[in-house]
Amino acid sequence: MAQNTASDKKPTINDVARLANVSKKTVSRVLNKSPLTTEVTRARVEKVIDELGFVPNPQARALALRRNFFIVLFHDNPNAQTVLNFQKGVLDRIKTSDLALVVRPVDRHSPDMLDDIAHFLDQQRPLAALVLPPISEDDRIAELLRAKNVEYARIGSAQLDDLPHSVFSNDREAVKAACSELIRAGHKAIALIKGPAGFRSAAEREQGFREAMAAAGLPVEEHFVVEGTYRLNSGYVAAQKLLAGDNPPTAIFASNDEMAAGALHAARERGINVPEDLSLVGFDDSPTASHLWPPLSTVRWPIMEMGRMAAQKVAQRYLPDGTDTDLDDAQLSSEFISRKSIAPPRHLQ
Repeated sequence: MAQNTASDKKPTINDVARLANVSKKTVSRVLNKSPLTTEVTRARVEKVIDELGFVPNPQARALALRRNFFIVLFHDNPNAQTVLNFQKGVLDRIKTSDLALVVRPVDRHSPDMLDDIAHFLDQQRPLAALVLPPISEDDRIAELLRAKNVEYARIGSAQLDDLPHSVFSNDREAVKAACSELIRAGHKAIALIKGPAGFRSAAEREQGFREAMAAAGLPVEEHFVVEGTYRLNSGYVAAQKLLAGDNPPTAIFASNDEMAAGALHAARERGINVPEDLSLVGFDDSPTASHLWPPLSTVRWPIMEMGRMAAQKVAQRYLPDGTDTDLDDAQLSSEFISRKSIAPPRHLQ
């Protein structure tokens, strides 16, 4: 077997420093996108790195930063599709970098939640953290991340922090627009399957529903407002309740697609046809929405785009093309997607 020669050896950070005529610390700063280097020095070091084909050691970089090269996603979200779609957005944004994503579920009902998060941060030393709703609405988590000097972004249905640490959507306005579509179709008896108490998204979406009704001069029948859990079965149970009365609603807005799917099953069990007898609108534009029959009209929540933006905010220094982003860009717009689950009420057909 041939012996390795000196030319077979991989270039090291010492080789880069020697050829660029800088210290090893300066090379480390360039690799870690530190602002403490001049453009001239950075360009010289990067030129040597390219010429040598030098690939930095992730463990060495982590040691220099005293952080590990991953982003942690904290969540306690009942909607698995939401978590998955957000992950897709994050992974898409960091795929050209050395960063990894670690998903860390927590229990928002546990009295030990903050201690568990603090222990994870101390043990694992992530580069940054992303926090999904509803726990993103807990200011104590943001305070903990700041105290641990961990870069972070909070995701929500409304602004939860200063703009550099926020990524949010316009749920209230989007739901108002969606419910206005039902009203334009001629519906007046419109019901709401709202999200669970304690979720900002649930409150924002309910407010959008109420504002649409008020703008049209329509009263909200409080018995037409039923709480769900964002899970399919809760939509089924809520719709069973709504459709059981003598004067059921002619349209239902469900605060996510899973609950809308549950409502569709409940309607079918009662022999109620969608959209001929009952119009139905959801929220998320999840795969469920387009796979149902009839395909579900819904509000597209830009959750994957929110994942991309959040990753950009917390890790832009470590992304090959991520240094020119305006950190005050924080809001992404939801939009109404019209499909086949809306029709005028039966008496107008």
